[in-house]
Amino acid sequence: MTGGSPYGSASGSPGGASRRTEIAHSLRPLTVLQLLNATQAHSDAEWMLDDTELGQVTVVGHVVSIQSQATNNLYWLDDGTGRIEARHWIDSSIEESGSGSSAITEGSYVRVSGTLKMFGSKRYVNATHIRPVKSPHEIYFHLLEAMAVTLIWAKGAPPRDGQNPKTIPQAQAAGPPAAGGSAYAAQSHSPATNNSQYSHLPKLEYTIITFMLSQPSKEEGVHVGSIARAVGGDAVTISNALDKLMDDGLVFTTIDDSHFKVAD
Repeated sequence: MTGGSPYGSASGSPGGASRRTEIAHSLRPLTVLQLLNATQAHSDAEWMLDDTELGQVTVVGHVVSIQSQATNNLYWLDDGTGRIEARHWIDSSIEESGSGSSAITEGSYVRVSGTLKMFGSKRYVNATHIRPVKSPHEIYFHLLEAMAVTLIWAKGAPPRDGQNPKTIPQAQAAGPPAAGGSAYAAQSHSPATNNSQYSHLPKLEYTIITFMLSQPSKEEGVHVGSIARAVGGDAVTISNALDKLMDDGLVFTTIDDSHFKVAD
């Protein structure tokens, strides 16, 4: 995980990097079934899973078959949830080491990292990196990590040590928004905050600010995933709204490009 986060890079300028750039360079662990369930609005659109844009993905699977060609190797992978093809292009200028694709055999387990692609009616992983799994524990760890990341996107981060789960804001604990609504609506019964100074903002930006102010004060601020789940909408729209709020000096990033805090 880049920068120790499952969601994206911790590098970049505090005020400017677009969330779209962060998503494109993030690395999310997934199962094959999740890859098969991802959707596109059209052929040139980004892949989406549970209203979250996918960038780089990683999957661990059993190699069912290998088809070697002059320019690439095709691997059929099965992780118990489904099967998908991984295509790894061969760079003739780089000599394969013993831990590279030349060491992969049918019946072994591999970790593949890359991007989800579609050719004709068949989707596949365009593998930028593939290597044999080093330990059986890596297989179990990957499945648990994929489940954990999915639950964090759906329900928010788990409570920290010493934090009472009952004090977690309802929008964060309630999970995904109901059809036709936003989980942020659940905040309507929380204690009111003084947001009059932000009343001039467009509706989405005002909603983001109001949600952030309703959260417990923490040095690291609020994660972009919590904001997205609370206010609803697509990743690009929320990204643009956060960028505008940063440009106006109303919010800033903290420990990385994924955490935001309202400026005093």
